[in-house]
Amino acid sequence: MSERYAVVGHPVAHSLSPLIHGLFAAATGQDIEYTKIECALDGFAATVEGFRAAGGRGLNVTVPFKVQALQLATRPQPAARAAGAANALRFAAGEIEAENFDGLALVRDLTHNLGTPLAGVRVLLLGAGGAARGALRPLLAERPAVLVVVNRDVAKARQVVGELGHEPRARWCGYGDLGDERFDIVIDGTSASLHGELPPIAASVFAPGASAYEMVYGKGLTPFLRLARQAGATRLADGVGMLVEQAAEAFAWWRGVRPATAPVIERLAVPLA
Repeated sequence: MSERYAVVGHPVAHSLSPLIHGLFAAATGQDIEYTKIECALDGFAATVEGFRAAGGRGLNVTVPFKVQALQLATRPQPAARAAGAANALRFAAGEIEAENFDGLALVRDLTHNLGTPLAGVRVLLLGAGGAARGALRPLLAERPAVLVVVNRDVAKARQVVGELGHEPRARWCGYGDLGDERFDIVIDGTSASLHGELPPIAASVFAPGASAYEMVYGKGLTPFLRLARQAGATRLADGVGMLVEQAAEAFAWWRGVRPATAPVIERLAVPLA
């Protein structure tokens, strides 16, 4: 009998995870069943327990349950604790293990897939929510010259950066405090593009030849990426690579084999036009 995995969220109908994990399983010869679980907003714990009791081996967790996933874990891993949220659960020996692969996946997509080095460059991260919070430590591990977190709620940006402890390369500010600073890499970790909106940044934040990375995927040329192109950014990317890379990390965590990601990214990529 195939071992069972799933993605759980609300809503979850749009999720590409079953397709991605199906491609991974075919490529690696793993016998798994992977489905979607639409979960009631007040039913996450019961849904996880029901899936686990029925023999489920692991779950990917998407919005809005990532914080609850961490709280439910009996063995949260360091990356999940640092992010304050989990996007993958593993069930073994009576334990619920929780991981967060978002930051690792972002860095791998930037550096490995897109050939965008982070060492010594100036990075601007828009947003201080779960996606941004999970990305901070992996980004800093690549040793950028500076990493600035900007957010509408300045207190939240201050809190997220403060959780890093003494980290001289990391700063926080509000959008109105950016002044004339320019950055080599600008990453949109907000939800603005989900609603067809533009984060409140000026074109001047993009240094000549900058890279612009949109964590949202499948939306084509979002308002953020359009602004970046108009400002002279030469590398534009959305989050499809990040999506596939975090799925590959979860697959390897569950199955002990890491699938190749390039063919899946190529299959799912939407033209940025």
